[in-house]
Amino acid sequence: MTAGKPWVPDRGDVIGIQFNPRAGDIEMKDEHPLLVLTTKAFNERTGLVIGLPMTHSERNETNPFAVKYLGPRNEVAYILTHQPKSFDWRERAARPHPWKALPKTAFDDVCEELNSILQIG
Repeated sequence: MTAGKPWVPDRGDVIGIQFNPRAGDIEMKDEHPLLVLTTKAFNERTGLVIGLPMTHSERNETNPFAVKYLGPRNEVAYILTHQPKSFDWRERAARPHPWKALPKTAFDDVCEELNSILQIG
């Protein structure tokens, strides 16, 4: 982040964002990490961010759509490729997460899994 320029999330970043309000019992609630899929230019221009929620919930160990990720402090997180979200990142007070960004190889694995669901390319 450059001095004087406001922070804008970028593709591959992990951000903290508020998921409330939610609908029903399946959607995540409260604040969680989100893996950003969209580019900085898109995020800045639209005020939206599209990403994948991350959780520490071990029940995702057997979830075929959750990509297991070992964070910098050996914390296990699951990236939920079956739950892409679009959020107004400014209104939801998004902020950089301590993990900063996924390594390129991990990000590529997540995108490959997402593509197996969406089959967009």
